[in-house]
Amino acid sequence: MNLPDQIEALATGFALVALSAALLITVWRIIRGPTLPDRVLGLDMLVAIAIGLIAVVAIRTGFNLYIDIAIALGLVGFLATVAFARFILARGLSPEKASADDGATQAKRAPAARASTAHRKRKGGRR
Repeated sequence: MNLPDQIEALATGFALVALSAALLITVWRIIRGPTLPDRVLGLDMLVAIAIGLIAVVAIRTGFNLYIDIAIALGLVGFLATVAFARFILARGLSPEKASADDGATQAKRAPAARASTAHRKRKGGRR
């Protein structure tokens, strides 16, 4: 075994250990995450780590089909992240929260704007 092969074996071994540790830490964060966006971000990170692991295995084994698998996983991971983000966004705009936010917004208005709204309500019309 020549020197470049030894360096490659050492580098891929270190990369596998580091990515495995990152995988475990990310899984712990997903389980422990206090909010749903934290968990979604953890799942996105999990996909990125899995892509790294697949790439390192492809380098180590020399089987190039793994690179295609990593690309496909990247595309699916991106779509899953977008879907989760839309879910969180839709969840944040529930009717209960929207009415509560509207009340908070009205409370923050300037006194003149509130007086103008009250004047319109007395006249029975809207602008």
